[in-house]
Parts: sequence; C-alpha cells; structure tokens
Amino acid sequence: MAEVKLLGGAVSPFVYRVIWTLKLKGVPFEFVEVDVFSNEKCALLLKYNPVHKKIPVLVHGGKPVCDSTVVLEYIEEKWPYNRLLPSDPYDRALARFWIKFGEDKGVAVWRMFHSNRDQESRMKAILEMLQTIEEHGLREKIFHGDKIGLLDIAFGLNAWFENFKKAPIIEENLPDQDGISLFFKRRREKWLTSA
Repeated sequence: MAEVKLLGGAVSPFVYRVIWTLKLKGVPFEFVEVDVFSNEKCALLLKYNPVHKKIPVLVHGGKPVCDSTVVLEYIEEKWPYNRLLPSDPYDRALARFWIKFGEDKGVAVWRMFHSNRDQESRMKAILEMLQTIEEHGLREKIFHGDKIGLLDIAFGLNAWFENFKKAPIIEENLPDQDGISLFFKRRREKWLTSA
C-alpha cells in the first residue's frame, strides 16, 4: 500500500475528522504535526497545499488531498471497506446534504472567533442551525443508525457527541480538551489583533 501521511494540528476538529475516518477504516498513516500558529508555514504544508495553506492535508502515495470533507470522501472511495456512507443512493445523498448543510451554516460558528461585533446575531444563527439539524436531521443517536458514518464524523462535536465518542476507535483518539481550549483562545486572539 502506498504511504499515507496526514498533515495537521493536534487540536484541529477538522484534522480529527480525518484521523477518526482513517482509524475506522483501518488505514495506517503517519501523523505530521504542523504548527498552525506559526507565521512561517512548514515546507510540507506549502508543498502539498500551496493554494489555501491550511490543514488537514492527506498525502497518499505522494499526492495531496486537501479540505477535510474532500479528504473524507477520498478515503471513503479509496478504501471502500468499512463503509462510512450508506449503501442506498438516497441515504447517501441525504448524508451528503447534511454534511454540506453543516459546512455552509457552520461558518457562523467560526465567525464568532473573528470579531466581537454582532455576536448576538451570530449566536442566533448557530442556534437556528442546531435546531434545524435536531428537528430534521437527527433521527437516531447516530445518523447512520447503529454504526458511525461520515455524517457523524462531520458533526462529531454536536448534541449527540456523547453517543458518538463511545465508539472505541473514537474514544481512543479524542483530542486533548485543554489543548482545544488553548487552540481556540489563541486563534481568536490572533484574529482579533489582526482585525
């Protein structure tokens, strides 16, 4: 099998999406830590993601795949065992719809860290998004029924996280909570000083 590397930060939720997917698929990989706070981007990141210069980046056989959702879909197609998307075309389309919905609407969450302005309307947008997901998207404790799938991974930090993280592969590979808090605090401070 071709070599698989994952470039990422140890506290990025987007990197953890990829880690969980690789682990659930049983794909061995090398994790390459990238300092996301450094003004100097690492040479590997610049080489493999020269357009956005962001993590995560999956490198398979020397070829980079960027953007966490694109990486998840690549892994699902490249290693078709231990399916993480439903086999039924309608259910698969529905899972992809909710993943895209979360990404499109989830921008409000990230904007909370950019500025102190308009926090109230941003919080309202976040609550509306979560309410919509709970009313129309959540039918079970795990989206894919009794088995974790890509949709659960994409939304792994929402209301059903307690059920999601009970899966042994996920439980063994959870990010450090203190590290996550520090990551978001530093990121917000950086954005506020650059605004």
